[in-house]
Amino acid sequence: MNGDYEEEDDSTSYQVSPELALLVARGNDLLVRLDAWLPPLPARVDWRTTLACRWRRQMGLGGGRGMLLPVTTLNCPPWEALTGIDEQKAALERNTRQFIKGLPANNVLLAGSRGCGKSSMIKALLPRHAKQGLRLVEVDKDDLIDLPDITAHLENQPWRYILFSDDLSFEPGDAAYKPLKAALDGSVAGLPDNVLIYVTSNRRHLMPEYFAENEATSHQGGEVRPAESIEEKISLSDRFGLTLTFWPFSQDDYLAIVAAWVAALGGSATAAMQQEAVNWAISRGGRSGRVARQFAADWVGKQGLARKKPRAKK
Repeated sequence: MNGDYEEEDDSTSYQVSPELALLVARGNDLLVRLDAWLPPLPARVDWRTTLACRWRRQMGLGGGRGMLLPVTTLNCPPWEALTGIDEQKAALERNTRQFIKGLPANNVLLAGSRGCGKSSMIKALLPRHAKQGLRLVEVDKDDLIDLPDITAHLENQPWRYILFSDDLSFEPGDAAYKPLKAALDGSVAGLPDNVLIYVTSNRRHLMPEYFAENEATSHQGGEVRPAESIEEKISLSDRFGLTLTFWPFSQDDYLAIVAAWVAALGGSATAAMQQEAVNWAISRGGRSGRVARQFAADWVGKQGLARKKPRAKK
């Protein structure tokens, strides 16, 4: 050997088969076509003009990550129309005012009878305090697993946010149970100072409870310490600092709510209205604020039609 050598080429050339190249080209073409059908990514929320948002997951955008979608049409009842629940209104109003002013305030659970104004109270707070910086973010139960992502969008903002989840109820094994529990009180990373959680539920402890749980030790195969399972069930509801309970209305309260809604909708009461309102509640199987509002809408609507009825031609 004379010391001369040829340098080996370490590079490796890859040959792509025509079949694979065709599949890749077709795949790229399909992605381009699908992209035209997908909704555009929303712009960053302008909270100066946006009062409420929904947190939604949209598969196909960003790997299925959630995003804040502004609510363009608000469904917020007038605060004054909510009657028969004055104690609950006063407590929720006071807690919200503390929060807006940067004072200590509690996360709130509104629990009890259906249709008694739980979610309406929360929504009615928004126009009442929007000028003071209050904003609302609605989160479905299944999306509560995204609480860390949601609060990351909201922290360091100059606004005060209520995370609102309506008709909340969990079954054993629900994925959203533990993230909510940790966010309320348990995680080393707590909620930002400008975020509170307000939820409604027909269940006081947010989970179903069974008589059999109290008899578990008397049955073969029952849990050795059933009390610990019961403690686990109620541990979530206990993490709400303020719990407001709602009960079915008496007939007098129901009729007062009817009158308030009729006035709020621009109608007028007559001598026959109360009896028709009672009959309406009987046909619906119970008295509630929701039933009262539905009757008021029907009553005021009929009055409006009667006023606009064209006269018969002579």
